[in-house]
Amino acid sequence: MRCWPAAFALLLTAILGGCVSSSVEQLRQAPVGVLKEGETIVVLGRRQNFRHQTEADFTRCVQNTLTRKKLPVKAEQDFMDEMFPWFQPRMAPTTAEALAKRLQEPAIADRLKQTGTRYIVWLDGITRRGEDGGSLSCSVGAGGGACLGLLWWEDDAEYEAVIWDMQTLKSMGKIAVEASGTSYVPAVIIPIPLVAPTQSAACRGVANQIGEFLTKAIQ
Repeated sequence: MRCWPAAFALLLTAILGGCVSSSVEQLRQAPVGVLKEGETIVVLGRRQNFRHQTEADFTRCVQNTLTRKKLPVKAEQDFMDEMFPWFQPRMAPTTAEALAKRLQEPAIADRLKQTGTRYIVWLDGITRRGEDGGSLSCSVGAGGGACLGLLWWEDDAEYEAVIWDMQTLKSMGKIAVEASGTSYVPAVIIPIPLVAPTQSAACRGVANQIGEFLTKAIQ
């Protein structure tokens, strides 16, 4: 019988499945002010250094999650265009401390008021590939091709979000999230990738906490 390899592959899929664990910490430093009509929230990811910049898809994930929570979120690119050239990649701040100094510059503070930007969520962090191992080999014969083996790898995600109030020019709080996941590619005839959603888990963790922070601003 040739059905056992397929059954074995399904068993491996059920046993291994992409596994993710995450933790979130929150520090509140100031109460949330109520958003006035026309005021918006902007989510900015760290830019400049390609190796260490926050991934654009992570920033979009946080932005989209906050939008689904009915928060008035402005697109990052729209904000960058409105604030040109201060937040373009070559001039953008690379740390929360540098952002704080940038926001206190009179010309920038005035421009922020004109654009209706009330809160800036600054994201810093990255997802890195960790340990990996296993082996997988494939061959092709007269009866067709087949693969056998197992590959695995770990991804580690660390992100920090700082929420700034443009009315007071002070930080309201900080959120830190860590997530780690192990992905697998078991192969019994056909490779079956089981990718752990490490970055997505980190996004949900930080976005839910930001949402908890800022939903009070629209109540």
